[in-house]
Amino acid sequence: MKIGFDNDKYLKMQSACIKERIESFGGKLYLEFGGKIFDDYHASRVLPGFLPDSKMKMLLELRDEAEIIIAINANDIEKSKVRGDIGITYEQDILRLTDIYSSFGLAICGVVMTQYAAQPSAVAFEQKLQKLGVRVYRHYTIEGYPANIPLIVSDNGFGKNDYIETSRSLVVVTAPGPGSGKMAVCLSQLYHEHNRGVQAGYAKFETFPIWNLPLKHPVNLAYEAATTDLNDVNMIDPFHLEAYGETTVNYNRDIEIFPVLNTIFERIFGASPYKSPTDMGVNMAGNCIIDDAVCCEASHQEVIRRYYKALVAAKNGETVQNEILSLELLMKQLGVTATSRRCVQPALDAAKKTDAPAAAMELPDGRIVTGKTSDLLGASSALLLNALKASANIREDIDLVSPVVIGPIQDLKVNHLGNKNPRLHTDEVLLALSISAATNPTAEKAMQALSLLRGCELHSTVILADVDMHTFAKLGVHVTCEPMRQSKALYHK
Repeated sequence: MKIGFDNDKYLKMQSACIKERIESFGGKLYLEFGGKIFDDYHASRVLPGFLPDSKMKMLLELRDEAEIIIAINANDIEKSKVRGDIGITYEQDILRLTDIYSSFGLAICGVVMTQYAAQPSAVAFEQKLQKLGVRVYRHYTIEGYPANIPLIVSDNGFGKNDYIETSRSLVVVTAPGPGSGKMAVCLSQLYHEHNRGVQAGYAKFETFPIWNLPLKHPVNLAYEAATTDLNDVNMIDPFHLEAYGETTVNYNRDIEIFPVLNTIFERIFGASPYKSPTDMGVNMAGNCIIDDAVCCEASHQEVIRRYYKALVAAKNGETVQNEILSLELLMKQLGVTATSRRCVQPALDAAKKTDAPAAAMELPDGRIVTGKTSDLLGASSALLLNALKASANIREDIDLVSPVVIGPIQDLKVNHLGNKNPRLHTDEVLLALSISAATNPTAEKAMQALSLLRGCELHSTVILADVDMHTFAKLGVHVTCEPMRQSKALYHK
């Protein structure tokens, strides 16, 4: 795949920038970490070359001086809020992230529950964490936040929150998703540190929007597409423009909150260290783009993918009409349509020709491979095998998995496991292929080509089953679907 981002340069520049910010505050920094630390797939899609674990690698360079606080909004626990990209609840993700950070040797201060009001589910989760040996802290709702600054910066505001004990120069505050209260945690800690005579500062690490790219740059518009559910809008930072005469980009929530944030800083320290929201950031991503055209095209594709995802959500009964309208507007600004995604039209053509669901994939070299529905395989499973054949230079007429192998699997599914659909899903096809590879050199060659599918683009003319979506996600294939169901059943899984 074409590379548009220098990941090695990014790691060096980003860690150096954070070290400089720590020193500028006298040796202790609370760093609000926006986005995902470990698996930032959005960044890897719109900045080809950016690795999903780049932020983690950067943190590992600062491992000896860093520790982590994980924030979760108690209301999100009560609502069983789900992280959409991996399909688990926020409280489950807390456990997952704790395991991941610990496995890399990163110190964890504990978990802080924000907006805590003894919600039943929050209380239960708190007890569970404590039994697992995880320290838990409570931060409470402050009436009138963020406008009631006299109350916020007082013993009855931040002063009521638990003080989180830290010992290192860099304290990273992260969370499973947006709205978890990371900034408030940082500010609360600054209040407590100041009262204890400890000099500490605050900075924000948010990859998007990229402050030193133009407002309407495709990478920044792709960020808007990713946050249409939050109503985030990229804006010129007026405070930065006024202070320095320099045009930079930020997003509406940070710009709207900055006057309040500035006043809080003044209340705590006597003066604010920042003149603009852009000043607060430490993001170096914009300096590491090495091929703007590659990143622009990747961003176009991301917006189209988000559009299809919203259409499928609407088909599933979710209220996303405003998101769809916003995405259509973004596509118009970028000058792209749904068919600007090269795998869309071949999939539609194959479905029309066969009068059955079909799918198409764009390979790294630009070739388009299609798959159609048959008695043995669903369209996505057929496509997967055809893509492996093309990637491994195997003739199209060769069967990678013999019908003799597929038959018993179908019998197991229908006659013993109670499935109505006898066709093999993608995970079942891969299991059958891996078994065949033990005795079939051609199947083994196809298995070795699996890694070549990472980053490929796929479009299906029907909404794929969850199992197929998960399989392609694990393979690193970017999937879109037409908002159509293969059957008229009300329940789909």
